[in-house]
Amino acid sequence: MELTIFILRLAIYILTFPLYLLNFLGLWSWICKKWFPYFLVRFTVIYNEQMASKKRELFSNLQEFAGPSGKLSLLEVGCGTGANFKFYPPGCRVTCIDPNPNFEKFLIKSIAENRHLQFERFVVAAGENMHQVADGSVDVVVCTLVLCSVKNQERILREGGAFYFMEHVAAECSTWNYFWQQVLDPAWHLLFDGCNLTRESWKALERASFSKLKLQHIQAPLSWELVRPHIYGYAVK
Repeated sequence: MELTIFILRLAIYILTFPLYLLNFLGLWSWICKKWFPYFLVRFTVIYNEQMASKKRELFSNLQEFAGPSGKLSLLEVGCGTGANFKFYPPGCRVTCIDPNPNFEKFLIKSIAENRHLQFERFVVAAGENMHQVADGSVDVVVCTLVLCSVKNQERILREGGAFYFMEHVAAECSTWNYFWQQVLDPAWHLLFDGCNLTRESWKALERASFSKLKLQHIQAPLSWELVRPHIYGYAVK
């Protein structure tokens, strides 16, 4: 099996050699940062349609974590285009953080379409480096389709009082889906801005020092079979 995966990976590497060359020359990252928001703005429309019921279920109890003022202060890590905004409760104060500044114009559009929220600011930074957000300043951290690409999951999981997540993950071993995830992962990582198909993100959540962890594994009703294996839920420190 490992030899088959190696041969298929080699074939894909040959087919995608121009991308690897651009990456070697330091050009691909710039190109990817430019085009990825345009891809994501279309992908998230489809994703939200297919995952709407799960997102409503996931975010249904957000307001329970609001502070004494009654207003919920929320930090979204890897906010992308603001695809989660419509699922947040009215009056929620939202701070967004993302390492890609090219998402800002899409965020502005999402803010205009979701006037039930109080938008605080957009911080250009990696999720592992959130020194611009004061400790204890948010009630909830939201992270969807982000743990697949961050460099240090453990540092992300230290933030906030409650942590909400929805992530695609590695399929079960010995399945065909897992086989193709293994084959395609290197090229996928390059093409989709650092996304990994084979991460077992539930293990990082289980290792984190949460006092409560509600985690479910599902097969998401998505068109792309490679990203159907999902986890979602929330954790409390």
